[in-house]
Amino acid sequence: MTSTNKHLVWIKMATGILVVLLPIVIVLTSVRILILTAKSWVQIEYNLPGFPQDRYGFSLEDRLYWASIDIEFLLNEDGMEYFDDLRLEDGTPMHNERELRHMEDVKNLMQVAWKVWGAGFIIVILLILMLWRVGGASVALQGLMVSSRGMIILMVVLAIGVFFTFGVLFVGFHKIFFEGSTWIFPYSDTFIRLYPERFWRDTFVYVVFMTLIEAMLIFLVARYLSARTQSS
Repeated sequence: MTSTNKHLVWIKMATGILVVLLPIVIVLTSVRILILTAKSWVQIEYNLPGFPQDRYGFSLEDRLYWASIDIEFLLNEDGMEYFDDLRLEDGTPMHNERELRHMEDVKNLMQVAWKVWGAGFIIVILLILMLWRVGGASVALQGLMVSSRGMIILMVVLAIGVFFTFGVLFVGFHKIFFEGSTWIFPYSDTFIRLYPERFWRDTFVYVVFMTLIEAMLIFLVARYLSARTQSS
């Protein structure tokens, strides 16, 4: 195999990896933005028109207070002892055992996701630099455009799915990432009182929207730089 053919094979392999990996990094970036802005997000979400009231008595202020505690848990390094002394007004624990197990699962999943995000981000940067070195700027930028264009199409399809088949997507997501029925709670549990289905539907839309913006920015910047490269 000639050196040119080897380069072509490597370029195709690297581009293929980039097309698969970049969308994962973009989605996890959106999730990270969501977590870091979660306190602002819940305040916006709870104040949206038509957001369901808690039938068991939580006020808006109650929801914001207890939700902020959950968010702090996801952001800090504490273990489950974080919830030991947290009690609702009637003296019951903020979360029951089933809810605590789910919160622990969510935090463990997030820690894995951040590791994947960090490693993926580094690999994406290395792939772009190596494509640039082996094939030139146009090849690297073309790889970015192909990957981001695919991501844009996927997000548009997913957005349609969220509006029309959110229940299926929600159940499918939990069946993939959580064991059994550990994520199913009665309506009287604090978890559902704070985060009803409407909350998760809107959150999915938020992540899809952020991912779509990121993919479009990457595509537009890559196309602009590609045009500049070809014209120079």
